[in-house]
Amino acid sequence: MPTARKIIALILIVFIGVPLLFGIIWVVGTVRASVSAEFISDLPRDIIADLPGKAEEIFRDAQDERIIRNANIRTWFQAAAKTGISPRQLMEKTGLQEWLRGELSNSLNQIGQVLRGDLRSRPISIDLRPLKEALLHPEVDRFLAETLNNLPPCDEDGRKAWRDVAETGSVHHEIPACRPDDAASKDALLNARTRAARDMDNELVVFNDVRSFPHLPFGISGTLTFFSYALFLIPAVIVLLAAVIAAPSTGGVLRWSGLSVLAGSLPALFLALIIKYFSLWALKSAPFTWYDGWTSEFGDLVLDKLRWIPMRVIDQLFSPVVAVAAIVGVVGIVLYALSISARHNAGKGPQPASQATAPPAKTEIAEGSPKS
Repeated sequence: MPTARKIIALILIVFIGVPLLFGIIWVVGTVRASVSAEFISDLPRDIIADLPGKAEEIFRDAQDERIIRNANIRTWFQAAAKTGISPRQLMEKTGLQEWLRGELSNSLNQIGQVLRGDLRSRPISIDLRPLKEALLHPEVDRFLAETLNNLPPCDEDGRKAWRDVAETGSVHHEIPACRPDDAASKDALLNARTRAARDMDNELVVFNDVRSFPHLPFGISGTLTFFSYALFLIPAVIVLLAAVIAAPSTGGVLRWSGLSVLAGSLPALFLALIIKYFSLWALKSAPFTWYDGWTSEFGDLVLDKLRWIPMRVIDQLFSPVVAVAAIVGVVGIVLYALSISARHNAGKGPQPASQATAPPAKTEIAEGSPKS
């Protein structure tokens, strides 16, 4: 009978309790990360603040033959540099810089306040029309036209490549760094950004259809995190039920519960750590660049300058999973330690009552003895 009870308990733990605990640890960790104000609001604002400076560095380094050996790419950037317009200046002239630091930053700040509970839930729209206007700004036309004029004349292969661009209207492949003769080829390059602007939405609405929501004192982030933590009740009930079936004693229940919790939390912890640090290592060393067919020198340059963005995304996505798994693991260790203490106390058994000390016998006075 005890063996059958333990088999039933193992089935419940191995096939239901532990997988549920493993999955819920990941659910809670990813919910904490994905709805946090730091991830949705603060990180984009940091990217906005860092973007102009990084664009200047990329623009400068792309002209260096020690960094970019591809002569075609290097010639394009050298021709753009001869216009005398830097990326930061172009962003300021087109109004893109003002939009990034003003309206977009304010909208992201409001999103963060809603997530934290500092602001009542309500639709927040991000106006993308200034971005479309920046792409279609006359300064962009002038910049592209002057860049083309600074390129050397095309040979026959270059003219053929530009004709292909004009016929297909596609600029996704490498465009030769030479000045086309016909206006159609130039228009194909200029019209590419027109299509990109036309395909963009005018605005992006965040927290749509939330007007009927009650006010959440802990914000959307805190409320969703709270309810995700409540999911731990499901594996907790299953593990406790299996522990009671396997070992009715207090020490046995604690031991089975502690080992079950550790069996679910430790694999989740190790997997999160492996994925997190392997991804960070891959971004630092960029092993995929060892094969030239997978990337380009310019792609490596952009990745090197903006490497902190994916690294921070990875850290903010997987660190909550690591933290939740570690907390659950500590709970398992505490339960197992309590089981050892309970078993130790039970092994001592009841303490025998101490034998009462008999009172000293009174000395009886014999009859007829003289009284003092």
